[in-house]
Amino acid sequence: MNGPMHIKKMHIKKTSRQSGLTLVELLIAMLIGAFLVGGILQVFAGARQTYRVHDATSRMQEGGRMALEVLARDIRMADFWGCASNSIQMVNNLNTAGAAYVDFVTGGVVGTDGASGAPDSITLRGGFDAGIDIEPPYGPQASANIKVNAGNGLVQDEIVMVSDCTNGDIFQITNSNPGGSGTLVHNTGSGDPGNYNVTNPGCPGANAHCLSKVYGGDAKILLTREISYNIGTGSEGEPALFRNGAEFLDGIENLQILYGEDINSTGIANYFVPATQVVDMDRVVSIRIAVVTRSNDDFLTGGVAQNYNLLGATVTAPDQRLRQVYTSTIAVRNRL
Repeated sequence: MNGPMHIKKMHIKKTSRQSGLTLVELLIAMLIGAFLVGGILQVFAGARQTYRVHDATSRMQEGGRMALEVLARDIRMADFWGCASNSIQMVNNLNTAGAAYVDFVTGGVVGTDGASGAPDSITLRGGFDAGIDIEPPYGPQASANIKVNAGNGLVQDEIVMVSDCTNGDIFQITNSNPGGSGTLVHNTGSGDPGNYNVTNPGCPGANAHCLSKVYGGDAKILLTREISYNIGTGSEGEPALFRNGAEFLDGIENLQILYGEDINSTGIANYFVPATQVVDMDRVVSIRIAVVTRSNDDFLTGGVAQNYNLLGATVTAPDQRLRQVYTSTIAVRNRL
């Protein structure tokens, strides 16, 4: 049993346990591996593209909704002059030669049209109630100050308006402590723009600091504001919505505006037109805005140029960025 035959059997048995891969098997294994890796890469690329699209969509939605919310709030509050019905009843005593002069009396809504689909811009003016009442003594008319309650929070060089239900005057506070003293001085002043209105109906000429009338206890001090919106290039080189010259929201590519004009005094707009076609901006009772948001990343549309509707016009995108349009119609409630 332990002779040469046994040794030969052991050798044969040992040899039969040896194994390996042929070239064909190796090629097949590599091919299968390549298919698996390719499939994984394809799934990864698809998931990454889906994430990019979802992330861009989320950012555009956030920007569009924020833009509509802020624009709508400011449009609703435009053209507020206290209980005076409109800016025509206001006398602007600011110095027209000053760099910071604001032409409040031209109206609470001023719009400009962008040429050939370029972004529009809008300026909204008016005031808001600061809860500050006029206190005695009232006048005389040539007086250069108005008495109000102390602790009112007003500061030097702030532009305010005094208004009752008949008239109003806009002026810049020139004294250094209006909040603590309860006195609002409206002399010519050294600030910008200062006060100087030689045509003031109250006392024109040498007494250019005069207001148009003596205001009594039925008048209030309102804070003035002028808010402008336009589209420009943001700090990262992308389009952005600017508010009073400061970058407000990035990713806003276009702003289109139509003005609803009420021609028969019903409080309802008869039609909506661009700013250049408005007959009388004081008759605009509602404003329709369309905000176009754009993704920062390109190549998100699968190689197909995106078409979108912008206030009735079909626009073809010049690249493969995603775009969404957000539209709203807002009533100028101080004109209703």
